[in-house]
Amino acid sequence: MQIAIFDFDGTLYEKETFQLLMNHLKTHPVHHTKYKKFIRASMPRYIANKMKLYPTRRMKERLMQIYVRCLHDIPEKDIHSFFEELAVKMKPNFNDEVCARLQEHHENGVYIMVVSGAYDLLLEKSLKHLPIDTLIGTVIPFKDGKIDENTAIYPIQVERKNEKIEEFIQDQEIDWENSYAYGDSLTDVSVLELVGHPVAVQPEPSLEDVANEREWEVIV
Repeated sequence: MQIAIFDFDGTLYEKETFQLLMNHLKTHPVHHTKYKKFIRASMPRYIANKMKLYPTRRMKERLMQIYVRCLHDIPEKDIHSFFEELAVKMKPNFNDEVCARLQEHHENGVYIMVVSGAYDLLLEKSLKHLPIDTLIGTVIPFKDGKIDENTAIYPIQVERKNEKIEEFIQDQEIDWENSYAYGDSLTDVSVLELVGHPVAVQPEPSLEDVANEREWEVIV
């Protein structure tokens, strides 16, 4: 089986979604009051990160936890609506060339995976228009019809992407040499290295250096 693995932020979607999430909460006609709660809870870690006292990866993971906890008292159906509204805002900013690649792989019988640190609901709502076989994102936990604020979330970042891919594959026979992976940042290298056709998408400088050194394809 051939597979094609796509990152989301900066790859399929041209922007970073967390800033979009914050703006969506800040301007939401119903839930905007929760934005101040998010800012108050996240500011100490943000400041510590700017002072290089708190690692960026841990800060990002913590902010994702704080964000969903700010929404914990909203009924699950309204959480779905919240992310559907966000997905509508995102439509103009998908990377047309990468989406076309995904469609082409699908038509050629390649198994399509999206593996991302973005929330699973955000991926589900925003990628309905694409033929994706498996979505792996950061799971938002629900309990009794609302977000379970007592359950930790585990953002799918760096080595967790590889772990989730390995969990999915298990005993399946993968033709790695003829498979594909697409990513935009240095943290995607471990996934890009899995396949015979790695593609750097509008790469950050550090990934661009790696791609040029290893003669990987680059989409600019």
